[in-house]
Amino acid sequence: MDMNFERQKYLEAVKSQVENNIFLHSLALEACMGGIYDHLKSQDRIGGGEPSREEWLLAGLIHDIDYAEGYKETHPAKTREVLRKYNLEISDAVDLIVKAHAPERTDVRPQSKAQWAIFCADSLTGLITAVALVYPSKKLADVKSSSVIKRFLKEPKFAAGTRREEVAMCSNPEGLNIPLEKFIEICLAAMQKLEPDKAAL
Repeated sequence: MDMNFERQKYLEAVKSQVENNIFLHSLALEACMGGIYDHLKSQDRIGGGEPSREEWLLAGLIHDIDYAEGYKETHPAKTREVLRKYNLEISDAVDLIVKAHAPERTDVRPQSKAQWAIFCADSLTGLITAVALVYPSKKLADVKSSSVIKRFLKEPKFAAGTRREEVAMCSNPEGLNIPLEKFIEICLAAMQKLEPDKAAL
């Protein structure tokens, strides 16, 4: 299967379905999922039962596809229903990863590393974006991880919508077991690797 070709179909579906800020957030979370996977893989911490890297990325890309008119109240339970409009399908593994980013709505509590990754990284992308916007250049490329960490830890009113408690759960031994500072560094670096036009906020 040509994953780039397949990704393009899902990418177009997400872009057609949601508002632009949600689309950009989806690209950011897709990037973060890849970065977290690669970090864990480099430490030989991706077990045999984990979904594939492609499934991690796809879950990040489509996780908010039903966060649109007519579906928001049940988000993210209607992911598959929305994808069917575009003749697209996902594996059960991807569906569970998506549901794990909103356990209060789906009752799917994070268990696999992929599920913990999407749960912890989801709202962090917004804080990273907000930090970029206070830089004169407004570019992700110029953001330092130390700036993000400072805003996260010492300025709770900055990007107040960030679910800091959830992000900080990245360090839980039974989950990702990645220190918060390292987790922020991984996600920032992943977002900075987006295409230049996507990294300009």
